[in-house]
Amino acid sequence: MMKNIKTQETIIKDLTKLSRNELENSFVKLETQVEELSAKIAWYEEQYRLSKQKIFGSSSEKTDGLQISLFNEPEAESVPINIEPTLETVTYKRKKKNSRKEQLPDNLPVETIEYRLSPEEQSCPQCGESLHEMSKEIRQELKIIPAQVTVVEHIRYVYSCRNCEKNEITTPVITAPMPNPVIKGSLASPSFISYVMTRKYVEALPLYRQEQQFERSGIILSRQTLSNWMIRSSNDWLSPIYNRMHSILVQKEVLHADETVLEVLNEPGRPAQTDSYMWMYRTSGDEVPIVIYEYKVSRSGDHPKIFLKNFKGFLHVDGYAGYHKVENTTLVGCWAHARRKITDALKALPKDTPISTTAAGKGLEYCNQLFAIERELAELSYEERYEQRLLRSKAVVDAFFAWLETQKQQVIPKSSFGSAVTYCLNQRKKLEAFLLDGRLELSNNRGERAIKPFVIGRKNWLFSNTPKGAASSAVIYSIVETAKENKLNLFEYLKYLFEQLPNVDITDLNIIDKYLPWSDCLPQICKAPIKA
Repeated sequence: MMKNIKTQETIIKDLTKLSRNELENSFVKLETQVEELSAKIAWYEEQYRLSKQKIFGSSSEKTDGLQISLFNEPEAESVPINIEPTLETVTYKRKKKNSRKEQLPDNLPVETIEYRLSPEEQSCPQCGESLHEMSKEIRQELKIIPAQVTVVEHIRYVYSCRNCEKNEITTPVITAPMPNPVIKGSLASPSFISYVMTRKYVEALPLYRQEQQFERSGIILSRQTLSNWMIRSSNDWLSPIYNRMHSILVQKEVLHADETVLEVLNEPGRPAQTDSYMWMYRTSGDEVPIVIYEYKVSRSGDHPKIFLKNFKGFLHVDGYAGYHKVENTTLVGCWAHARRKITDALKALPKDTPISTTAAGKGLEYCNQLFAIERELAELSYEERYEQRLLRSKAVVDAFFAWLETQKQQVIPKSSFGSAVTYCLNQRKKLEAFLLDGRLELSNNRGERAIKPFVIGRKNWLFSNTPKGAASSAVIYSIVETAKENKLNLFEYLKYLFEQLPNVDITDLNIIDKYLPWSDCLPQICKAPIKA
């Protein structure tokens, strides 16, 4: 107790020795520290609310129709001169059902089972006369036959001439022709490889699960064997298709790009946990759909620079700076990313904060207005869309960035909304680029949708074992996703490729063109019976 009293007396004596200026400086320092700590606390609270929302909340960016409307103020504030007569109306909204009507393809085989009365039973229980067939009732059911595996023996006969054996010096030996196998010295057939490949790269079923399923059927095939089949068939037969798709892709004038992480365990000289990347490039708009993946060990901007070295045009991207290395290209920013940054700032606000009273709410309304205009211009030609954007969208864009400049002076840079403001201002040139051409899109959502199947698959199989496996996965995903975009039956298309390509000259581009996913030369069986 005495010690505490002495400490307080010492503090009082020290304070009395301080001059007025020193006291004022001390107060200023304390106020600065309080402001800094308050800002840090506010930032941590924002991050807590945002992380909590990401874990437990909805990921949708849709906004409420009751939010503020910055662009309808004249309509909202106007008062009609003459009051219109009122009409008594009853309005209600039906809840839209998300159910999907069952749909069956026309080419499904039909197995008919008929149920008739026996001859003894075909007499009237009332008068005893014979009964006749008045009508029939039909009930349809879907019957499924689990995958059946059979062994196919390819036997070709060798012929010789008996006359030459007796009378000639040499005897001709003629062997019956037989199609080349998809993998020499292997049990793999075109249908089997197509089946395994479709299940992994379309249905995201890892090879170890397929191994277990085959084992339950009495077929022992290790996942290493299945993996080798995927790599061999990809390198030997799908790579020519992939390379041809690449050469056609870079001839287009508008593309989309995106990238995502990939873990490859046995990359030389790198720890297993090091991030590698899967890059994605695809066509845009009404072009023939082409989707191409490329595996690379890093996120360096040199990778898209090399891949797109023959490309000249517009490239839709997100905010990643690495794409600036791509030459002869105008980068087109993604307004969905800009809106997402602002939406995150709204999600970080305290609960029940009215959106209409926040700066982030106003920023969101600018973005929503642009997307609303785009929906109205969707059916126009490229030229008409370009002109309408200059008339309508450009004014919104200019107002948005002018508003951001004022907000920049008022917000805390490290806050969620401050980060959104900084992001949008840094991306200004790219975000304004969609006004340059009617073929361009407001967002890079098309690119994000194209890379999503790989992300979904990665959640199941988690990683690639070797760089060869990652590279072959990039090729297979490219073929599969392009085939899906072109509405093909994926199993039949892959099976057709593995049947045909081993028996044609794959160095001839004219021949390869016949097997591209959009080729008119593909047989009807490769066409999907329903929407893919």
